[in-house]
Amino acid sequence: MKRFLIEREIPGASELTSEQLAEIARTSNAAVDSLGVPYTWVTSYVAGDKIYCLHEAADAETIREHARRGGFPCEVVAEVVAEFGPHTAAEVESERAAATA
Repeated sequence: MKRFLIEREIPGASELTSEQLAEIARTSNAAVDSLGVPYTWVTSYVAGDKIYCLHEAADAETIREHARRGGFPCEVVAEVVAEFGPHTAAEVESERAAATA
């Protein structure tokens, strides 16, 4: 499955209560279950008036169908093509050293 980063514009998102977030999670879980295809909601982050979600699915259209079924906004759906962090520099150096040994 491919990974997708989703941006959802939700005014007041940073003020949602834990019960409201739990209700959103229940709705999302039901939408996932209704799809009938492999689909994984990995995690979501609330920042300001946006919620950023990381999901795994076969394609972007399946991500958009999940949003439609859940009644969620879905302004941006971007496929994650690479992942990196502070550890990446050390890993590449290690691979380079192993290749020259």
